[in-house]
Amino acid sequence: MLFKVTYQENKIVIPTRESTESLYIEAENQVEARRILEENTPYNIEFIQPLEGKHLEYEQQNPDFQVTVFPQ
Repeated sequence: MLFKVTYQENKIVIPTRESTESLYIEAENQVEARRILEENTPYNIEFIQPLEGKHLEYEQQNPDFQVTVFPQ
């Protein structure tokens, strides 16, 4: 399943909307997605949202849409 993850690149700085980034990740569920991110990034994860149906189609229309893959 695909998930959209919103995050801050730094856990120390106070989160602001202007510094929020997003990425797309494939995982079995939200718990696994969080585990993968925590093992591979220093990010402050704000939200992990499942993508399916019309929402997934909408996100895929974005020219910056790219699924992030971390080494195993």
